[in-house]
Amino acid sequence: MSHPQNYEILLFPEPEESATGAPEPGTAIRSAVVAATGDTGTSGYPRYAGDGMEADIDPASHTVEALLVDGSELDYGLTVRIAERIGGTGTTESDNGREARRTGAGEADVPGASAP
Repeated sequence: MSHPQNYEILLFPEPEESATGAPEPGTAIRSAVVAATGDTGTSGYPRYAGDGMEADIDPASHTVEALLVDGSELDYGLTVRIAERIGGTGTTESDNGREARRTGAGEADVPGASAP
């Protein structure tokens, strides 16, 4: 099975925690284009890296299984989504099963997630 070579990772604030001065819901506060490294992450899925982010992404379901942002785990109150990069353009994946929320110490709230 061939794996996508690039994804765009988008970080969003959780919509239920909007505060004065916070970005509008649905506005990414950071994004990065990551490329396949050829390595397998500790989660067992292909590793992607670029622009300060490293992610293990399940190519079958497009689920982020693990994520580091600037070498650290995902901050509390952030949600991650991915878009597959096709011919240099991004196609945003739906949220169903393709997003992670930082909810607990050292964990991303993703089915089967672990830190890379």
